Amino acid sequence: MVFAQSSPPEVITSRLTLDEYWAMEETNPERHEYRNGEVITMSGGSVTHSAIASNFLIYLGFLLRDTDFRLYNSDLRVWIPEYQCGTYTDLMVVNGEPEFNNNVYDKPQERLRNDEILNPMFIVEVLSPSTEAYDRGDKFRKYRSIASFCEYLLVSQTEPYIEQYHNLDRNSNDRWLWQVHSHIERTIMLHSLNVEIPLTEIYRRIIF
Repeated sequence: MVFAQSSPPEVITSRLTLDEYWAMEETNPERHEYRNGEVITMSGGSVTHSAIASNFLIYLGFLLRDTDFRLYNSDLRVWIPEYQCGTYTDLMVVNGEPEFNNNVYDKPQERLRNDEILNPMFIVEVLSPSTEAYDRGDKFRKYRSIASFCEYLLVSQTEPYIEQYHNLDRNSNDRWLWQVHSHIERTIMLHSLNVEIPLTEIYRRIIF
C-alpha cells in the first residue's frame, strides 16, 4: 500500500527550541505543530468539524467508560520521538495509563510535562481542506512510527465517509488494512477498542 506524502499549505511561524515552543503553547491561543525545530501554525476548525469531533468524543467516551482505555480530546499533543514532532489530534485513545514526554523544561522548579502523550493506540482526524493531504500522508507516516499506534480513522465533514486503517500485525508496521465506510446506516468496528460505533452517532445532527 502506498500513502501520499503531500503536505498542507502551512505557515511556518519561526524556528524555536523545544523549550521555547513549550512555553509558547502554554500561553498562546493559537495551536502550533512542532517539526524538528520548525513551528507551524495550525488552521482553525469549522462548526461541522467541531460537532463531529464532539459527537465522537461523547459516544466513544460512553462506550469506554468502564474499560482501561482513556480518551483524550485535542487539548493534548502527541509527541513523536522519531521525527521530533509535537502535534495535535482531534481524538486519541490510550490503553491504560498515558505515558508523557516528561522533559524537564523549567529547571528551577523541576516541573515535568503532562501535556504530550507518547503512547496513543487509536487516533481520529476530522478532515479539513487545508489538512487533508497532511493527515493522509506525512502525518500518518509519523504516527506509524509510534509502537503503540494501531488504528486510524479519517472522517470527512462534507459527507458520510470514513476511512479506517488498522494494523494487522503489531510486530510489524507494513500490514495496514484499509476499509471505507460510506453508508450512514452502517456501524464501524473499532478493532483496537473492541467496540462498534454507528455512523449515525458520528454524524448526529450534521446536515450535508
